[in-house]
Amino acid sequence: MILIDDGSRDGTGRVLQEIANERIRVIRQTNRGHGPTILRGYGEAMRLAPWVFQCDSDNEMPAEAFPPLWRARQEYDAVFGYRQARRQSLGRKFISLCSRATVRLAFGKGVRDVNTPYRLMRAEVLRPILDRIPEDTFAPNVLISGALTQMGARICNLPVPHRPRRTGAVSIVKWRLWKAAFRSFGQTLHARGRLSARARRDLPEASPSMRGVS
Repeated sequence: MILIDDGSRDGTGRVLQEIANERIRVIRQTNRGHGPTILRGYGEAMRLAPWVFQCDSDNEMPAEAFPPLWRARQEYDAVFGYRQARRQSLGRKFISLCSRATVRLAFGKGVRDVNTPYRLMRAEVLRPILDRIPEDTFAPNVLISGALTQMGARICNLPVPHRPRRTGAVSIVKWRLWKAAFRSFGQTLHARGRLSARARRDLPEASPSMRGVS
């Protein structure tokens, strides 16, 4: 397990060091933002295992929902947990709808929850995608969802219960939320060509007929 502390200023670093051992690796870094931190985590994980699982640390999606994703993995290249009963503000709900629509228009239909922070992906399929995503990308999971869809990856969408945030605080609110949304929208459209250039060639044994399976 890889835990990344993205420049926290509370007691997070101390707690993580207390639980670190030979199976739990802790990485501490100066604050780089959510997107770059996710990309670093993927890069570290791909060197260690054939499957990569990502989950945010805010306890909005329970660990108990993981076994169905793990059991389903053998037939797919990526298994996404789409958030059920997600309670959002009107602004966040609108941005989520726009993100999904953008991915569908730019890459195609395949992932139900394009920015879900609960995803299990085959490392050999993820690797060529990450090579084409800039390190400063704000929402890399959106781009990864689009790239997997476009390259014909075998995708499974499974429901995962969503609950209100139990730890931490929302860092992007009000005008910063809209600014971030526009930035993500622009990066998604800009990256489309880079991600699609040789994507299908890089997919190992993918079956286009399985594309978007739920």
